[in-house]
Amino acid sequence: MSNEQAHKRVIQGKVVTKAGDKSVTILVERRVTHPKYRKIVKRFKKYIVHDESNAVKVGDMIEAIECRPLSKRKSFNLHKVLSVGVEA
Repeated sequence: MSNEQAHKRVIQGKVVTKAGDKSVTILVERRVTHPKYRKIVKRFKKYIVHDESNAVKVGDMIEAIECRPLSKRKSFNLHKVLSVGVEA
């Protein structure tokens, strides 16, 4: 067995809510080309991220890495904080 780690998805997004203990919701934006009109459009998806130390605040840009399922909808761990935002 090799010591290499399996490929894990890494996502970047902005923290939109901080509800519950050790959980934050991030909004991930991706740009895709519309199949008919060939215009670049934005698509958004929300992910629940596990934050063990309750370190992030609303408005922060973070990077999350895929992990085993921690609950029904939570399958990402906080990897690092990219930038600190302003809480509204």
